[in-house]
Amino acid sequence: MAAGTVTDDFPQLADPYRRELLAHCYRMLGSVHDAEDLVQETYLRAWRGYAKFEGRSSLRTWLYRIATSACLTALERTAKRPLPTGLGGPSPTAHDTLVRQGEVPWLEPIPDAMAGAEADDPAGIVTERESIRLALIAALQHLPPRQRAVLVLRDVLKWRAAEVAELLDTSTAAVNSILQRARAQLEQVAPSEDTVVDALTAEQRALLDRYLAAFEAKDVAALVDLFTADVVWEMPPYSVWYQGTEHVGQHLCTTCPAGPGDLRLLPFTANGQPAFAQYLLDPGTGRHHAFNVQVLTLGPAAITRVITFMDPELFPAIGLPRTQPARPEPLVLPGAGQP
Repeated sequence: MAAGTVTDDFPQLADPYRRELLAHCYRMLGSVHDAEDLVQETYLRAWRGYAKFEGRSSLRTWLYRIATSACLTALERTAKRPLPTGLGGPSPTAHDTLVRQGEVPWLEPIPDAMAGAEADDPAGIVTERESIRLALIAALQHLPPRQRAVLVLRDVLKWRAAEVAELLDTSTAAVNSILQRARAQLEQVAPSEDTVVDALTAEQRALLDRYLAAFEAKDVAALVDLFTADVVWEMPPYSVWYQGTEHVGQHLCTTCPAGPGDLRLLPFTANGQPAFAQYLLDPGTGRHHAFNVQVLTLGPAAITRVITFMDPELFPAIGLPRTQPARPEPLVLPGAGQP
């Protein structure tokens, strides 16, 4: 393959796979920051080696092999990424002071638009959203890296056992054994209630509208009415988490710094679930600044779980603006919307 072909053909041929490779690296790593870095590394390795690519597999399969190898190398030097619920039981009371656990590499959300989960095919949308839902990504963190890779390649990407064996330089029998152990482990730690559907019901959409309005008004009583009695509320990078409307309501009343009108919420979708970017008012400038990203789990008629990612640095990483003006024009994000 001539050097000119590498220069001319590689970007055009490889770029269509960038979003699905990002989703793959995210499933492996649990971090949108790390996933983007690994995709960049994948494309750099592929570009450098493209002249020797002999076409014995598809370009897509070749790129996945490079990406998976890069992820496995990265996982050798990184700790698993938990959510607070994976580290211990709920707090018996709502704390007035929260202690940030910055040394923990926390799990991160990923917008559906970044992960390619907003396709035209409804069946494809559901499949893709199922494969990036937060409960699954959190459960994958419990698997050793090779088990994680085998399960993702076999059960998500539907690779044949022989293909996975070639990638991992092992036997087909070993791959099947690893997959069996990974499935058994995942069944123990993965909750069954987090299912993804192709569209929200009218009642669920109305529920999210009420949630947005109640948060912007700082109407805690109205918010609590939208939760199930055993709702879970967690806030990485804080390890403490709450369960039940009493504790969540107390936290929102005593610890949340926003008053009525101080927050502005921007809806989008992340990990196949409804999400909101929250912006907090700076009274000195009149602008709203990045505050947190919330990912919600919905039951048939109420909210069962809220994960509030208290990291403003997530905003640029997932394509959200850092600020909103005091009186903004309607802000529309590419690909934003409810599932």
